[in-house]
Amino acid sequence: MAIEIKAPTFPESIADGTVATWHKQPGDAVKRDDLIVDIETDKVVLEVLAEADGVLGDIVKGEGDTVLSGEVLGSLKDGETASAKPEGKPEEKTESKGADKAAASEASASGEEPLLSPAARKIAEENGLAAGDIAGTGKGGRVTKEDVMNAVEAKKNAPAKPAAAVKPAAAEAAPSLGEGDRVEKRVPMTRLRARIAERLVDAQSTMAMLTTFNEVDMKPIMDLRKKYKDLFEKKHNGVRLGFMSFFVKAATEALKRYPAVNASIDGADVVYHGYQDIGVAVSSDRGLVVPILRNTEHMSLAQVEGTIADFGRKAKEGKLSMEDMTGGTFTISNGGVFGSLLSSPIVNPPQAAILGMHKIQERPMAVNGQVVILPMMYLALSYDHRLIDGKEAVSFLVAIKELLEDPARLLLDI
Repeated sequence: MAIEIKAPTFPESIADGTVATWHKQPGDAVKRDDLIVDIETDKVVLEVLAEADGVLGDIVKGEGDTVLSGEVLGSLKDGETASAKPEGKPEEKTESKGADKAAASEASASGEEPLLSPAARKIAEENGLAAGDIAGTGKGGRVTKEDVMNAVEAKKNAPAKPAAAVKPAAAEAAPSLGEGDRVEKRVPMTRLRARIAERLVDAQSTMAMLTTFNEVDMKPIMDLRKKYKDLFEKKHNGVRLGFMSFFVKAATEALKRYPAVNASIDGADVVYHGYQDIGVAVSSDRGLVVPILRNTEHMSLAQVEGTIADFGRKAKEGKLSMEDMTGGTFTISNGGVFGSLLSSPIVNPPQAAILGMHKIQERPMAVNGQVVILPMMYLALSYDHRLIDGKEAVSFLVAIKELLEDPARLLLDI
């Protein structure tokens, strides 16, 4: 019995997705819950798992094809097993393998490249192997994923050529590229990167966006962290005390005092949120993602740090779920981890504001008539001027500054 393999049901905010990678090919044996195919959306990569044991049948949507929610991607032959030659007849296996090699040789002699599966082609390109360099053992000389892996391993273990046998660089250069030619590589933009670009352009064209700046003395936070970080980590089972949790808690308190910064515009209405869901920008291989900390008003410093650490691990592994990424009433972006000293972050619609953290830099500051070297950080608040007045924005940023420079205020709620 054939089981249809369908794309996941996408949330309302996602119209479609793109087939990223088929991890199985037609004829491959599949176990229940095996990963079959990845679907890339504007926000996350969704995994499609096998519903039962069987063999992968036809593929309807190939890699790079656009798919809609619930659309059929291929089929799974339930209960079947991958075709195998009977044991005890090595001569048939040898003959078949010989025929396959002959087919591959014929393809090479005729100038045609052997046929590669999408997964095999991807691995070959990543390792700099040409199709003609790989001996295909599949049906009709088809190059399988295993063939490519064997070729990669053989390439790694191949002995280095003697110096006398090395050709001059000019002889090895591609015929179409002369000395001084500049090579370019063109790759399609990922859906996530395209969506980020679209949202940033929309934000700048539809919002009355403005940025206000301030600076904060990080010494009190740094002294507190230095004093208690070991005890904190021991108390909370390995969770490390960082700076982000202080900023999240300070922003949460400031959002309570200035609800317009925590609001959003929906058509002709202003929506005031009675909770604080703060997005924390995290860098991943696919681009910038913003998972959401829910109800930060009820979270402790340890809970904030632990959740952010989990988000970071998920982002690196591509395991962030749609639920992790949906919603948010305010965002914090930390460009300081990359060395940024000052920037103007762009608001993430439909939110009304975003806080930008930056690099901690020692600078000479005037304190009580004396020049003192202090670890300072520039803060930037970008906001939608349609909803937030300048006075509110500046007051909000000053509140965060005061809370960070005197952390006891966070505990005393003053």
